[in-house]
Amino acid sequence: MSIEFGWWNRDAEGRKFEVSAVIHGGNIEWTRHQGHHTSWEPHEPDDDDRARLVAEAERRLPRRLITQKQFDEIKRLSERTGPGAISGRRYRPSPDL
Repeated sequence: MSIEFGWWNRDAEGRKFEVSAVIHGGNIEWTRHQGHHTSWEPHEPDDDDRARLVAEAERRLPRRLITQKQFDEIKRLSERTGPGAISGRRYRPSPDL
């Protein structure tokens, strides 16, 4: 089962962008996009993003939207560095024609 979290941030120039963190199969996939008609691209999370992910998960815990075991896994995974593994059908490279 995958769990998706999302929020909005601002970059150094003051432009808004959306951050998405999807937890699935022992990985966190961090992606971002800016504007409605732009594609999602890999996002390198900073400490604030990782703290926000744990805070968002903490808010879901009392409402029983995630279990304590899932929360512990999210905390463990959020301590890793890097954008996480990108996997799945939508990221499969196309063959050169």
